[in-house]
Amino acid sequence: MSTTIFTAGEYNPEKERRKRLKKIAILCLVVILGAVAYTFRNWRYEHRVDRFFSLLEQKDFKQAYGLWTADPDWEQHPDRHQNYSFSEFYQDWGPAGEWGAIRSHQVEGSVRVGSGVIVVVKINGRVDTARMWVEKRDMSLTWSPQ
Repeated sequence: MSTTIFTAGEYNPEKERRKRLKKIAILCLVVILGAVAYTFRNWRYEHRVDRFFSLLEQKDFKQAYGLWTADPDWEQHPDRHQNYSFSEFYQDWGPAGEWGAIRSHQVEGSVRVGSGVIVVVKINGRVDTARMWVEKRDMSLTWSPQ
């Protein structure tokens, strides 16, 4: 037997109010979760760059190079990284590099572009910033092409 207007139960305004509030609460939760997910969408990549610069501040250049190449065991097979060797890396990022001895850094922001993420970093409080590229595929680092 189907329910019609003549056989339906009595209207309960409190029950309807609770249903409406539940729908609104679910919608608000979805919007909030979406905003949080959007805000932190590049967190992994920003964290990777932050870790890289923290290692440079600690003068742990070997581990920093491992992050750069996305190969923590790079010393076991240095021939795989002949395009950018550790000695070249040290010249660029060591105390005599373009940025000098890195004493502080601050991740300013990031943007997704194609297969990677550009992370902007302020180094040693300088006005000019470094733009780092994090490849999404393997989390390797390099200079941003833009």
